[in-house]
Amino acid sequence: METTSAQLQKSKKKNEDFNLLTEEAISFLNKLHERFNEKRFELLGRREQVYDQIRQGKELDFPKTTEDIRNDPDWKIASLPKDLQDRKVEITGPVDRKMIINALNSGAKVFMADFEDATSPTWKNITEGQQNLYDAIRKQIDFTGDNGKSYKLNDKTAVLKVRPRGWHLSEKNFLVNGEQISASLFDFGLYFFHNAHELIRNGSGPYFYLPKLEHRCEARLWNDVFIFAQNELGIPVGTIKSTVLVETITAAFQMEEIIYELRDHMAGLNAGRWDYIFSFIKKFRDRADHILPDRNQVTMQVPFMKAYANLLVKTCHKRGAHAIGGMSAFIPTKDEEENKKILDKVKNDKTEEALAGYDGSWVAHPALIPTVEAVFDQIIGEKPHQKHIKREEFTTTPSALTSPNVMYGEVTEKGVRMNINVALLYIESWLQGTGAAAIYNLMEDAATAEISRAQLWQWYHHQVSFKNGKIFNRALFCMMLEEETEKVKEMLGQERVETGKLAIARDLLKKLVKSEDFEDFLTLKAYPHL
Repeated sequence: METTSAQLQKSKKKNEDFNLLTEEAISFLNKLHERFNEKRFELLGRREQVYDQIRQGKELDFPKTTEDIRNDPDWKIASLPKDLQDRKVEITGPVDRKMIINALNSGAKVFMADFEDATSPTWKNITEGQQNLYDAIRKQIDFTGDNGKSYKLNDKTAVLKVRPRGWHLSEKNFLVNGEQISASLFDFGLYFFHNAHELIRNGSGPYFYLPKLEHRCEARLWNDVFIFAQNELGIPVGTIKSTVLVETITAAFQMEEIIYELRDHMAGLNAGRWDYIFSFIKKFRDRADHILPDRNQVTMQVPFMKAYANLLVKTCHKRGAHAIGGMSAFIPTKDEEENKKILDKVKNDKTEEALAGYDGSWVAHPALIPTVEAVFDQIIGEKPHQKHIKREEFTTTPSALTSPNVMYGEVTEKGVRMNINVALLYIESWLQGTGAAAIYNLMEDAATAEISRAQLWQWYHHQVSFKNGKIFNRALFCMMLEEETEKVKEMLGQERVETGKLAIARDLLKKLVKSEDFEDFLTLKAYPHL
């Protein structure tokens, strides 16, 4: 194993002000890597096997081998702490200092500090994010903006949850035996090592969101990590509580099993709808009968999305877990009339979730909190949740979860251009170090950018045609890419264009779309450019 002192010196060179990589913390991270990294790679390999089976025509189904888990009516998750009972409104965002203060002060019940889709994983962002959370937990965080405005924590703040990066990502700036550590283990391990005891002393605990799981064994791996980490730090097993984002099509068929694997550390499931759409496209990308229309037409009203959303509620409440609704990514504008339309859309969306039985939901901006809170207060009342709604009458089938039928949906030239434009803007922002980007009154993160480029790949390789007879082929894609790049240049301005990040974004998008082999995650290709 690389010596602790050598690793420490490397980290100090990366960021002179970062002092959380102590010898003890590094030792803890090394132990996590040595114990769990091999299993992580084994499970990532299993993902490819599942895709190969789908490509060969095998239909997804609920696993026969775990029927006994699903059919056993008696097991439930372990009891939840008081501060995780009411989760009617949760706000999410990156781990920069100002965002953390504003989110904790926002009035939301929970703040999910996101090292994953909302954070561009530069070493500076990751290390400063860890320091910011360390300071916030100890109530020693403040911030002064360029305009002189000061920010500090209120006495009462949201409950803190942290989302580490997914199992597929590595952290190139921290090596163990010459290997890059799992980004999941790095984010979780450093946060847990420094803050678990302090959170417990504060009357809360180490709470997490777990992203992009595709199989119950990936949940089991997290459970093993939790048990090991708690034992290492002398914390009772079960203190950690986690919410799993169901944001892959394969996880939708194993929701009950995922809850079971994490039952001692389980708080709930979240309907991660944007990544779920991306996963649907990715897994069925080679099947011409599974082509989805323009992104804005794939709403929660689409049958396969509605089936997934309802199944999540039924599964959670059956086992005593919270069901948390998907992200409302709207950003308010200065136009009052436009704002009214935005809030009406948010209200309608969240009303549908609350009536379906969800216990709470996500927002990306503090201005949406009062609207969402009012919806859940009206439907749930003074109760902290509505787990008593079991949805036992709801049944679904594998075909209902995987049928791509979108009534009246179509692929349009406008939709193609929008996907190119948004993907360029987001990838450029990510390369600049900003992982949550305000684009066209929506808070775009890696998940929505993934939908855009995945659809482009699918449409390009299946050469879809528009109503006007044009075919989305190589010539048309290259022409549109150059035209949209010029539009983006005007939006960004000359100074930013000269950084060269837009040129990299354009080349990346071009390669991602034209490549015969679909790249699992655009961030894997973009990461070396950070």
